[in-house]
Amino acid sequence: MPNERQKKIAQNSLLLKSFPEEIRDMVLSMSSWRDYDRGETLFLQGETAQAIHIVMDGWVKLYRISPNGGEAIVNVFAKGESFGEAVAFRSLAYPVSAEAVTSCEVMRIPSSALLEAMRKDPEIAVSMIASTFAHLHSLVSQLEQLKAHTGPQRVAEFLLELCERETGSCVVTLPYDKFLIAGRLGMKPESLSRSFARLKVAGVRINRNHAEIEDVERLRAYSEEDPVEAWHK
Repeated sequence: MPNERQKKIAQNSLLLKSFPEEIRDMVLSMSSWRDYDRGETLFLQGETAQAIHIVMDGWVKLYRISPNGGEAIVNVFAKGESFGEAVAFRSLAYPVSAEAVTSCEVMRIPSSALLEAMRKDPEIAVSMIASTFAHLHSLVSQLEQLKAHTGPQRVAEFLLELCERETGSCVVTLPYDKFLIAGRLGMKPESLSRSFARLKVAGVRINRNHAEIEDVERLRAYSEEDPVEAWHK
């Protein structure tokens, strides 16, 4: 059984937070927890999916290897976020690989546990659809960023996602190395460095693995303005 910290994180996750307490406790009792070192593989592309994962702590990346051997970052997940729902229920092959970006702890929910939950309460399926939709919405947002925003604006939006406040100044810790951030944002590392430099006009200073934001609202305004205007700053 999970300890109180693990239980709280799981209960607040998008996947499980709307489950009735009895059903949620049943799912937790059938789940397992594991710590991963940085760079350790959770699963590989092509393996049969048999579980859904929730990040308890740290960061996990999903990626694909392109035909030329390059790595394409599909998404990066943080504490409380889940992945693998769509393929696990049908025991399909994972379309991506998963790797620990930092030392992390991951909860593994067997797909059989959630199928049993849905048999006991069909309304559970609504929560599953909501979680899957959230992943779809995230991918659509990423596509929109690539198509309609400049590199510095994409970096600004990434930093805003990490902010824990809506106004005032803020210091955020960059959660993983800049090479991975660049891949997550569809950029080359050198383009990321130039984008960080351009964000000085929006009140952002990079100090090693920290981003010092003078004014969150100012940075948000920069991220949302016309890309043509942003390029000229």
